[in-house]
Amino acid sequence: MRALTVRPGERGSARVEDVPEPPESDGGILVRTVAIGICGTDLEIAQGAYGVAPEGERRLVLGHESLGEVLEAPPGCGFLPGDLLVGIVRRPDPVPCLGCAVGEWDMCRNGLYTERGIKGRHGYASERFRIEPEFALRLDPEIGLHGVLLEPASVLAKAWEQVDAVGGRVAEWEPQVVLVTGAGPVGLLAALMGVQRGLEVHVFDRVLDGRKPALVRELGAHYHGGSLDDLELEPDVVIECTGAGTVVFDVANRIGPTGVTCLTGLSPAGRKLDVDVSLLNRSLVLENGALVGSVNANQRHYEAAAAAIERADKRWLEHLITRTVPLSSFADALRRDPDDVKVVLDFRDGARGGGPRRAQ
Repeated sequence: MRALTVRPGERGSARVEDVPEPPESDGGILVRTVAIGICGTDLEIAQGAYGVAPEGERRLVLGHESLGEVLEAPPGCGFLPGDLLVGIVRRPDPVPCLGCAVGEWDMCRNGLYTERGIKGRHGYASERFRIEPEFALRLDPEIGLHGVLLEPASVLAKAWEQVDAVGGRVAEWEPQVVLVTGAGPVGLLAALMGVQRGLEVHVFDRVLDGRKPALVRELGAHYHGGSLDDLELEPDVVIECTGAGTVVFDVANRIGPTGVTCLTGLSPAGRKLDVDVSLLNRSLVLENGALVGSVNANQRHYEAAAAAIERADKRWLEHLITRTVPLSSFADALRRDPDDVKVVLDFRDGARGGGPRRAQ
């Protein structure tokens, strides 16, 4: 079968190659891959920035944003042939640590976890994969191709959970205004969940026009482009999705009293910024503010993400997927166009040849 693989640490090593059928040790459910979402993590792995192949192997099958159809499933496992499913990315460490021992593998304390398509386990970007029932989530078939958005949505479901947990330290905490920085897929999904919570949502991104501002406004949220210096806003909650150091510093300084800033974006390693840390310290201390980081997700976050996707306007979700690319044209998926939001590798039979196409 065909799969998209890379040699971790080697720039430009991505290729489609024939690989063995997935071993039963990967799990009892055999899945036909429908689509794989491509995100910044995949691009960085393809550029050689990081990634770890399974022990004893040189190449890693990419793909952690999965969508597939069950071909075979063990009796009584909760899945049937034809079911649509998404695979969870992280697996708990073998020790396990206190977090992994209770199903909180997203809070692993010793770093011995593995992640499909990222660290120590092959990903889902092959024509078929196997998965354990306890690390798969069955989807409503009405979700269709939008199910490929579930993994990034799970990260935002966890971020909102973190905001609630930290904000709950204040009696009668009732946030009203949220600022989301970044209008990529993660930022837009953060905004979607904020709107679903009934909050006044503002989204900041540097682009001034095009698809992203339109998607924000279609949600009923407010879009701000250009420079953060022009943004006159004191939010109760900030969901930071860019990972840009200057943006992180700026938004953490403008949070309202008792506000919560949740960081979900990763900053490039090695980049230095000249910032006034004392100013940030005074802002957080004097206003009882909180700054928290959030990454990955566990089972309940995937379930919350599925509920959010199911409630979302399907026409809006369709516009979120800007390009679908057949596996044979994978190189087109591993680049970014200026107006891209979410690019998807399409594994369906009709997508075996040709170049990229705009999602309808």
